[in-house]
Amino acid sequence: MSYYSRLSKSFEGALRLPLHNRTKYVLISDCHRGTGTANDNFLKNQNLYFAALRHYYRQGYTYIELGDGDELWENRSMQQIIEAHDGVFELLSLFHRQNRLYMLYGNHDMIKKSQRYREKNCCTYHCSCCNNTYWEKQPLLPDMKFHSGIILENDCPDSRDVYLTHGHQTDLFNSTLWRINCFLVRYLWKPLEHYGVLDPTSAAKNYTKKRKAEERLHHWAEQENHILITGHTHRPALSDTDSWYYNSGSCVHPYGITCLEIERKQIRLVKWILSARNDMGLYVTREELAGPASLQ
Repeated sequence: MSYYSRLSKSFEGALRLPLHNRTKYVLISDCHRGTGTANDNFLKNQNLYFAALRHYYRQGYTYIELGDGDELWENRSMQQIIEAHDGVFELLSLFHRQNRLYMLYGNHDMIKKSQRYREKNCCTYHCSCCNNTYWEKQPLLPDMKFHSGIILENDCPDSRDVYLTHGHQTDLFNSTLWRINCFLVRYLWKPLEHYGVLDPTSAAKNYTKKRKAEERLHHWAEQENHILITGHTHRPALSDTDSWYYNSGSCVHPYGITCLEIERKQIRLVKWILSARNDMGLYVTREELAGPASLQ
């Protein structure tokens, strides 16, 4: 199966959500939440992510995660990831209770396709209660489904719909043969990362693969006459001159996290970073990088 066919197949029977002037979505990808160890690339931006999520929760946004939310190639245990970032998962559960949480799977968490895996690992979390003298099991994401693609259905008949997927479908070893890459990352590239060796098979770390993936994603969107939004390459993209392909970036940038906001049928690329006041106090700030671009 070609990359084009894999992308098209991702949207067969896809969940459809409304896109109109009253809908508000925040699109975040590639958190790669880990177990809190030195290999956990999400750890350094955990507070930025938590602050951003609280903002979007209070402002009434619906949260859509575009895949690779959890690092399940390097780590076997989803429960350890949940325990390392229990505050984040508690906030995600609040979105879920209000039907404002939708999740896609990517190559690094494709195992969530399995209903058996989801029921065993994604339904509860352990949170510390009161004075941290005991632990209590709480519902996390009951009946949570992880999608290969989601379509935001434009309410204007002459406007294009917005197609959301992770973007790993452009590469055979990140899609069909993902278990081989999972094995190599877990037992080869993860140990070598301590010595500064980057995974050459990763589109996020290999410029050639990144460019090739983005060219394929753009080509599919233009040929199908859809707006396509992905993650996967970790390179944020929103341009006034390109109305086919956008990318939300990732939560593992050295300087902060990036995401896409959709409000009033306009899309913005924003970043969340730490800034310093004149008194040297630190605070979290939101900056607009690009947009707004119309989704009409």
